[in-house]
Amino acid sequence: MVGTENLRRTGVVALQNLAVAACYYAAGRLGLLRNLTVEGAVFTPIWPPTGIAVAALLVLGLRVWPGIALGSLLVIMHLTALRPEVLGNLVGNTAAPVCAYLMLRAVGFRTDLSRLRDGLALVFVGALTGMLISSTVGVTMLVIADRLHGHAFWAVWLAWWVGDAMGVLIVTPLLLLLHAARWPPRMSRWQEATGLTLVTCGVVLLVAYSGLSLLFLIYPLLIWTALRFQLAGSMLCALLTSVMATIAATEEIGPFTGLDQIEVMLKLQAFNGTMALTALLLSSVITEQRNTRRSVENACQELVEVLEHLTAGNAPRGGPSSRASGEAGDGPRQETAGR
Repeated sequence: MVGTENLRRTGVVALQNLAVAACYYAAGRLGLLRNLTVEGAVFTPIWPPTGIAVAALLVLGLRVWPGIALGSLLVIMHLTALRPEVLGNLVGNTAAPVCAYLMLRAVGFRTDLSRLRDGLALVFVGALTGMLISSTVGVTMLVIADRLHGHAFWAVWLAWWVGDAMGVLIVTPLLLLLHAARWPPRMSRWQEATGLTLVTCGVVLLVAYSGLSLLFLIYPLLIWTALRFQLAGSMLCALLTSVMATIAATEEIGPFTGLDQIEVMLKLQAFNGTMALTALLLSSVITEQRNTRRSVENACQELVEVLEHLTAGNAPRGGPSSRASGEAGDGPRQETAGR
């Protein structure tokens, strides 16, 4: 019986790892559809596999790290032949999300992202700090293999680091939200959601394809979606905007017209990074405030119920004793008046 249970558990873990590897590989192929070239090195402005890897570790635990390694190996084999430096990239791509997961666990991260500290931890610990490993190892391997000149190290490193961090900032919150969502979702505000979706699509297209520099127009939408739909609305808006901005940047149209590759990379990554930070932190603040207000309201309601119960319990005991006391006091006064 114990052997059967262990075999079943091993089979479940194996299936989870295969699922993580498949999702990692599919996300990698999707991310490679749009890329930029910096100093002869090709990179993706948003690398979704890092977000999938961190989310898988947070939901399923450390046991799925082999699936991350397998998915990374499949992506690397799709891009190039297996060489010694490729193994370094494989180690870096696997170690980065694992270290990010361990650091998030160490700071008490909650996957529901209901507190501001959770949003800050995901940004500064999971994304910006954890992804230092993959970018540093990856670019170092390129230099060691003589596929990248040393003077181009920092430019390529910055592009690699921001791309990996963007995958965590945008993809991980959405996957955590999807995992915790109740199905079927409630559509009490479907009219507002539909209208907001249409407005967002129109503004995003204008921002991405207009020759004017109108990237700032997306921030009022982020505020609106965060106020009304919290994390789900703000992160979906950020994802749509990042994808459209990346397409415009790779095609060098709209606000990216006339810029060289370095300028395109800097402008795109600065816009995507600030937008993702705004969406994630703002929605975390709003969610925390609403949860705090709900907790205070519940506490006040419980206090009212306790007071009502105490009042109802004291009234029967207080009534008869008061009347008895009054009757006892009336007798002597009447007798005194008679004498």
